[in-house]
Amino acid sequence: MGTLARLLAPLAALILLAATPTPTAAATGNNVTYTMQTLHFAVDVGPGAAQHCDIVGDMYTPSDASRTHQVPAILTTNGFGGSKDDQAGLARYFASQDYLVLSYSGLGFGGSGCKITLDDPDWDGQAASQLVGFLGGHNGIAYTDAAHTQPLAGLDYIVHDPIDHAGRHNANDPRVGMIGGSYGGEVQFAAASLDPRIDALIPLITWNDLSYSLTPNNTGLTTGVTSATPGVTKLTWPLLFFFEGAVLDSAEGFQYDPSRVIGCPNFTDQLCSDLAESATLGYPTTDTLALLRHASVSTYLSQIRIPVLLAQGENDTLFNLNEAVATYQTLTAHGTPVKMIWQSWGHSGLTPAPGELDLTNPDPATQYETARMVSWFDQYLKHGPADPYPPFSYFRDWVNYTGIATPAYGSAGSYPVGAPRTFYLSGNGTLVTDPAGIQPGTQSFVTPPAGFPTSATGLDAFSANIPPDENTQGTYAVWTGTPLASDLDVVGQPTLDVRVQAPTAAQSGQLGPAGQLVLFAKVYDVAPNGSESLVHNLIAPIRIADPNKPLHITLPAIVHRFTTGHAVRIMLASGDLNHRAGLASAPVTVTTGNPGQALNLPITTG
Repeated sequence: MGTLARLLAPLAALILLAATPTPTAAATGNNVTYTMQTLHFAVDVGPGAAQHCDIVGDMYTPSDASRTHQVPAILTTNGFGGSKDDQAGLARYFASQDYLVLSYSGLGFGGSGCKITLDDPDWDGQAASQLVGFLGGHNGIAYTDAAHTQPLAGLDYIVHDPIDHAGRHNANDPRVGMIGGSYGGEVQFAAASLDPRIDALIPLITWNDLSYSLTPNNTGLTTGVTSATPGVTKLTWPLLFFFEGAVLDSAEGFQYDPSRVIGCPNFTDQLCSDLAESATLGYPTTDTLALLRHASVSTYLSQIRIPVLLAQGENDTLFNLNEAVATYQTLTAHGTPVKMIWQSWGHSGLTPAPGELDLTNPDPATQYETARMVSWFDQYLKHGPADPYPPFSYFRDWVNYTGIATPAYGSAGSYPVGAPRTFYLSGNGTLVTDPAGIQPGTQSFVTPPAGFPTSATGLDAFSANIPPDENTQGTYAVWTGTPLASDLDVVGQPTLDVRVQAPTAAQSGQLGPAGQLVLFAKVYDVAPNGSESLVHNLIAPIRIADPNKPLHITLPAIVHRFTTGHAVRIMLASGDLNHRAGLASAPVTVTTGNPGQALNLPITTG
């Protein structure tokens, strides 16, 4: 695991575990023992499978596994900046439950060779598929040494399926599921898009469209989180990606694969140049969009036909809940079995709530999410009882409980839930719930030049404890509701409909993204004393192709209670410390006075 990930753990999808289990039999509380063996795998990846790579992994084998007692398998890998060791807690637990577990370091990380390709199916997907082949009995993949001179035969004690999920027979078809988070989550989709032998997925806190994750645009959406207009470049998260991958991981990995430092260290040259260009311009070019979307499940989601248990974080400024919503809704539309969990933790706060999850020491009796994972794999890999949990579950941080976190989770038979409540934008910067109470009014501000930030807050990629969001006067428009007479529980994606007038941006925007207007929509909870808090520190960047047209903005989904006496606030800001704002200064006016301009919040009663 990289040094920066050890200190900050901002990109690792799972709670990181430094201790490596010993390669000896280990007793467990379930009286099932297992052994651990470190192996090396020879894989051929890339276009035409022309690139040869070495992958290192640890195999946890139940001691009772044999030809006469075959067991299902689980394949798992690390989050960005991590290694095979990060999944040791999960591997030990599932091995004690009579699963063979293979935990491996992804390409470019933790002792494995080749460069980082952002979980592109042609690279990371192909690599994972070849590991599935080894689990199914394929020879010529596994070795006990890094030089690949001491082969290990493909396994013959894994349960086999008579046909794969494409309806074909394959002699090397193991019963296998995948689990992992963030970078280790997306690789599951990449592998499953190529390999119908895989039987179940549990991706945690991962992306739907990487172009949205790194260059989001929350307006002009064509499908899911994908926008027709190039988005707004995030600054701190890509910087952390590059520092961890190019500096720390390439230095640590030089001893395993010196070619990783040739050209762009540990990244492909195209990836380096595209990300640098996006940071300089403030928006992604056509080439960058193509690269990021090729490495995104949004591009190939129609090829995923196996059961998926999605888990996404309510505290996550990297991969917000909208990404899981996009994946969930598309899979549901295709008829693919899918359930979705909105958990308390994410990249912006990696500590789960008490009784929610502990991946160092998983325990389904005391941890809600662990119980969900066990139930999912038991159904689809052991053909056990049907998973009894609801299709959609969400963590409510306002619920008091002790022990397992089950009471804090609300549930529903599908997503979305609840009903929208409309807050109309009115004069004097107010929000009203009765359209008869709308008053005309105007707010004006000026966007800063050269993408200069207008809000003083923390760097969201480097700290979970972000200071209060403060905005410079004269750089935003804001509307605030009256104090609430009762609690207001929001579960889902807020939307904002608004019209802006920006004549100079309308002219400059015709030249392309560099001249287009960029704004940031934000929802605040305002306390009775007037202090405001940005809900889960989530921001909706928008790049406006044509400011003469009405804007429909889909904000990041939230689970939040506005308590009695508090008020709802919506803001359109012109700059943000963690994003590259618009490059051209432009005056902006918002004139209200009609019911077409409103904030809609999805409200639940449970």
